[in-house]
Amino acid sequence: MSQLLKGKLVIATHNSGKLAEFRDLLEPFGLQVVSAGELGLAEPDETGSTFEANAELKALAAARATGLLALADDSGICVEALGGEPGIYSARWAGPDKDFARAMRNIEERLQASGATKPGDRRAYFVAVLCLAQPDGSTRLWRGEVHGDLVWPPRGAAGFGYDPMFQPDGHTRTFGEMTADEKHGWRPGDEVALSHRARAFKLFAGDMLA
Repeated sequence: MSQLLKGKLVIATHNSGKLAEFRDLLEPFGLQVVSAGELGLAEPDETGSTFEANAELKALAAARATGLLALADDSGICVEALGGEPGIYSARWAGPDKDFARAMRNIEERLQASGATKPGDRRAYFVAVLCLAQPDGSTRLWRGEVHGDLVWPPRGAAGFGYDPMFQPDGHTRTFGEMTADEKHGWRPGDEVALSHRARAFKLFAGDMLA
């Protein structure tokens, strides 16, 4: 393991679903993990125009506020028929009350309005960009993607966000129908990582945790 990652690591998120996935992924490495939410840190405004910029913004804010290493993620779903929307605005489409059922309906209504009703017209991909920041302002980035099709109605109550309407390539179930381990489970030595966050984490682990 990199000497850089000895000790406590701040996960720069207030999202309980993301935090659970990070803790699952980091568990084999024995790192002491605390979240920005648990520390009472303010959520910075996500003013970047890319996943990379927003991940860096969040990681740097947490690292500078705590004096600790911070790992942040910026992620979202990009729908090809909608020109890549909602993209970096995926969380904002759910509104201040985090109503992802409404956000999924919004996507489906827009797809219907555009005539994207056949499976080949409903392509989408999840993106996750991880950023590791040091208090001195230095950062590193890793990006993971997973492609698939959007289904309607949504299926499954597992996962979070847009998981119930996303069926990854090569699978017959949505992320919302998969267990946490099936969706994002990854351990050192595993060749395959399924979710976007697990794929980004695999790259991060190869660089920083090997």
